[in-house]
Amino acid sequence: MARPTAHLDRLTRRFWKVRGRPVDLGGAEAWLAAPMSEGSTVGDAWVRSAATALGGTVVEEADGAGLLADLRQLDGPDFRSADLHPQIRDFYEHTSDWRMEVWTQWNPIFQPGGELVSRLFGRRVQQLALPTRPLDVARGMDSRIAVIQDAEGHQVAAAWMRTLRSTGEFVYSGCYATRSLPGRDGPSVHVTFPLESGNVQVFLRPRVLPGGGLELSSPAGRFGDDGAYVVVDEAGTHAARVPVHESFRVYLDEEGVLRTDHTLRLWSAPAVRLHYKLTRTA
Repeated sequence: MARPTAHLDRLTRRFWKVRGRPVDLGGAEAWLAAPMSEGSTVGDAWVRSAATALGGTVVEEADGAGLLADLRQLDGPDFRSADLHPQIRDFYEHTSDWRMEVWTQWNPIFQPGGELVSRLFGRRVQQLALPTRPLDVARGMDSRIAVIQDAEGHQVAAAWMRTLRSTGEFVYSGCYATRSLPGRDGPSVHVTFPLESGNVQVFLRPRVLPGGGLELSSPAGRFGDDGAYVVVDEAGTHAARVPVHESFRVYLDEEGVLRTDHTLRLWSAPAVRLHYKLTRTA
């Protein structure tokens, strides 16, 4: 007998199938090919199957593992990683050596909707469970990096699992890599959040800020531009661009502390803001 929530999940996938367009992940839309979850509970269960699909392996909690092996992977006509502050480069190339503290602030208009999505989906499937109350993250957030290597032993992606320190519940479980979009000259940061028979993907455009800071943004645009997408694979593969726009501003404050301001918008309205304090531990 199917669990009651299975019907809700199927309805959600059908909605995005109708909302989206057919795509060929092995052809014209190969830029949307990314890990999916085989089951309804995501957590970190997708990591090994993603590595197997590449004919590679997973290296769990390697010392000094980073979201990207080298930020020079993002270099292009409009971006030079050499212009970033060394601590920012160190965070992305050696993420496992950093500890984070986080604060959240929701727009009161969107907070009830965020809580509903978290209750119906996020906490149950252990994915995209955005904290909706400040005390949810009062004890901080733990992070774990698993490197995904190809058959030659080169890092092709990194799985970044973030859990609440107070409960151990998954907040995010994402696959981080770089990817070039059809209409862009330079590479983007590509983040995938696997879901059952689908995923949510975000393509983030890098920009160097004054003083060596880093901005990653997913602005409004057309299908095929940087931004957020939902992909479902059920009786055919469909993808939809969604009006969710994010910006990350990574910088050193006046005391030399590495911080990140993260804003998530629905259309042009700020829905939630997160602030991270990043401290090197190794």
